[in-house]
Amino acid sequence: MNILFITANRLGDAVISTGLLNALIARYPTARVTVVCGPVAASLFEPCPHVERVIPLVKQRHDRHWLALWRACIGTRWDLAVDLRGSGVSLFLRAKRRRILRGGRRPGRRLGHIAGLFGIAPWPLPVTWSTAEQRRRAVALLPAGSRYLALAPTANWDGKIWPPERFAALAQDLTREGFVPVLFYGPGEDERRRAGRVIALLPMAHDLGGGRPVGEVAALLGRCALFVGNDSGLMHLAAASGIPTLGLFGPSKPSEYAPSGRCAAFVQTSGAEGEGAMEDISVAEVRDAALALLACQVSAGGG
Repeated sequence: MNILFITANRLGDAVISTGLLNALIARYPTARVTVVCGPVAASLFEPCPHVERVIPLVKQRHDRHWLALWRACIGTRWDLAVDLRGSGVSLFLRAKRRRILRGGRRPGRRLGHIAGLFGIAPWPLPVTWSTAEQRRRAVALLPAGSRYLALAPTANWDGKIWPPERFAALAQDLTREGFVPVLFYGPGEDERRRAGRVIALLPMAHDLGGGRPVGEVAALLGRCALFVGNDSGLMHLAAASGIPTLGLFGPSKPSEYAPSGRCAAFVQTSGAEGEGAMEDISVAEVRDAALALLACQVSAGGG
């Protein structure tokens, strides 16, 4: 059986889609899966043992990337084509069955929109995959014996970023609770710039940001006891890895993009959803929510 799975360009949306992909793999365990996604998300899917091929969809002028994708896929007879981009490219491929998610934003959880394509309930939670080598490297970088606090102080635009001084203050508070801070951020100069102030304020932190494969980042996050970060792809990746994950929301909407995982929560600004400023979230609010999340995990038997 051949499955074509067309998912998001951005890492966060791609992570959200992994739950559906995992559910399809469980339903069709002998299927050969081809994943189409943005270049940043490609290394998220590469470690999945059921994924035979990953096609990074690089945007081109005049939407020529869709023509390139059609050319890459037209030679295969697809038993199932899933298009979470709403592109309609699968309509021009040889496919027995198609599921196409309408494009554009709409109210409600993105996770639910994706699950609704197949009527799956409860919604399948996102997952992560890592190679054995990536897991070994994660152990070497974050060895046992410490309670690691994962911090993700960046986002895809500045309005979603909690002030760096507050990230530093939170880390210092939680260091007194026995945590060791670890900094995560994405590849590229913009991400490094956005993380720079927090890096400077927390010289004792492990700096693990940059251009690591997503599978390795997932393995590193899985070794942490707690994650606190802005609404970002790293937030979704942390929740998918299963660790306690606290997302911070101001001008973005948790009703659409709250972290989804076994132990996940969020703090948002007061007032109308999606209209707040990140400066309105205090260190005390985040610290108390983070500690409550840990207490919830322990009471649920999560250790």
